Amino acid sequence: MPIAIPAICLPPENWKRLRKSIFGCHLLTRVWLDTDGNAIQAHGGGILYDHNTATYYWYGENKDGPTYQIHPEGAHRVDIIGVSCYSSKDLWSWTHEGIVLPGERTNITHDLHISKVLERPKVIYNDRTRQYVMWMHVDDGNYTKASVGVAVSRSPTGPFSYLYSFRPHGFDSRDMTIFKDDDGMAYLFYASRGNTVLHVSPLTNDYLNVTSAMRTILVRRFREAPAVFKLRGTYYMITSRCSGWAPNPALAHATHKIMGPWETLGNPCVGGNHFLRLTTFLSQSTFVLPLPGLPGTFIFMADRWNPSDLRDSRYVWLPLSIGGLADEALDYSFGFPSWSRVSIYWHRKWRLPEGWRKS
Repeated sequence: MPIAIPAICLPPENWKRLRKSIFGCHLLTRVWLDTDGNAIQAHGGGILYDHNTATYYWYGENKDGPTYQIHPEGAHRVDIIGVSCYSSKDLWSWTHEGIVLPGERTNITHDLHISKVLERPKVIYNDRTRQYVMWMHVDDGNYTKASVGVAVSRSPTGPFSYLYSFRPHGFDSRDMTIFKDDDGMAYLFYASRGNTVLHVSPLTNDYLNVTSAMRTILVRRFREAPAVFKLRGTYYMITSRCSGWAPNPALAHATHKIMGPWETLGNPCVGGNHFLRLTTFLSQSTFVLPLPGLPGTFIFMADRWNPSDLRDSRYVWLPLSIGGLADEALDYSFGFPSWSRVSIYWHRKWRLPEGWRKS
């Protein structure tokens, strides 16, 4: 998988000036292996940069099991194995730290029983409680539970203790993410009301629940797979349309206030052919990673799902930049935005710039 990125602040024509590196390999053919030589199993995941250890931790769904359908019309699935964790100093070599939140094999009533659903785990660190807090989408095999689950650990490598699940604000919750702001406040974003809207809510100070505040955004837009990030006081988000395992065009959104309203900027995908741009490079968003030492530098993380064999789903990591005018007028005011275009650039190979690890 391509793993390193050029500086985001550079225009595309300057991205050819890349340093020599071992990073970068063919996106369409390679399986990304950990340091033990095994395929990385961290789907639908996200990355925590832990300042305490100066290490990146990648959490995601372990799907290293057989893919099957409960019934002919049901979704393709893998029994819950758990949440994997990988650690890295360079974003290329990943060490498997184990399954930090395992599925439950005996208690069929447990939220994480192997027959149920665990998706899109995200971890943030709470500076007040000194706990690592994991949020995830938990569901039953028929996707009718539609809840969030919460787990905690004193270590980034676990084990995480599962606490409970609930429907935030009483609404169904499917694809979700959490975002920690510069001031330490954290927020939950979740697809709701049959995936017709997204909801956003602040978390409590311990990050273990939502507050009573909630706003509905992207009404009747049918968006999922949110990935939220921030640059110079503006919040951005990448979302996917709801189309099951099939890829579709991503959309970028922006706001000056995290609780909204959010405006849509258009499809952020640049380069490749028309088909790749209309399928988010055959992938679906899961996370956008900022890099320390390079303000404004991001990696767009996505999953290239293989519904017939989910364990063989691949990862798409590409450089993301912010700059230039948005391609489309604002949804609500029909004016032009005060923020810039979000661009995800297609590269078969690419590399990190010098100095990206400087804090």
